[in-house]
Amino acid sequence: MRFEPFTISHLFIIASIPAAAAILARWARFHPSHIRPLRFALAAAIAGNELLYYAYAIAHDWVHPPFGLPLDLCDVSLWLTVFVLLTIRQRTFDLVYYWALVGTGMAVLTPDVSGVYPQYVVFKFFFSHGSVIVGVLFLLWSGTLRPQPGSLWRALAWANVYAVLIGTFNFIFQTNYFYLREKPSSGSLLDLLGPWPLYILAGELVGLLLFWLLWLPFSPKSPLTRNASGSNPGD
Repeated sequence: MRFEPFTISHLFIIASIPAAAAILARWARFHPSHIRPLRFALAAAIAGNELLYYAYAIAHDWVHPPFGLPLDLCDVSLWLTVFVLLTIRQRTFDLVYYWALVGTGMAVLTPDVSGVYPQYVVFKFFFSHGSVIVGVLFLLWSGTLRPQPGSLWRALAWANVYAVLIGTFNFIFQTNYFYLREKPSSGSLLDLLGPWPLYILAGELVGLLLFWLLWLPFSPKSPLTRNASGSNPGD
């Protein structure tokens, strides 16, 4: 099938992601004893879907190391989201809160599936990216976890550390993980940021801005912060 962005179906997918997170979080707030089972169910769904796709990709001979490996930041965010859903680790949440809502969220808005793909691949793309966002928003809106002071800079720093590591891998093996060597062919926000390598530097500034906007609701001056009870119903 050929996926067309910003059609009715695409807009429905975009809207359904926060809606699903809101429904699950509201249920969890009214039924606190269900938070743990919901966390585990989300983790199992995300991990199971990803492992199924790995098997599918290998069976269809799409994996040719160093190409076709799950090394993009969205892949890292996915497994970190599974980890934090299972363990409620604050430091891990401080990373995936920004990485998932900015990086994975951008992938949902401008998906790299503009060519002709089997229907399963398109479904998998949106399920894996959307479920990561659902998982992060569920943890946030259910009151289980929230980003802590300094999380913005830690998330940005670790994203840059990973970019250096994966950039070195790209240089050695001529791959394009994290889109550090060229932009996605399907079109994305990077198309507005100039040619290589300027779009990488501009993307750093855009990322900082988006991270800052995500931190604003939790800054010391925010009403959300002043009214926070400090409870952690997911533990």
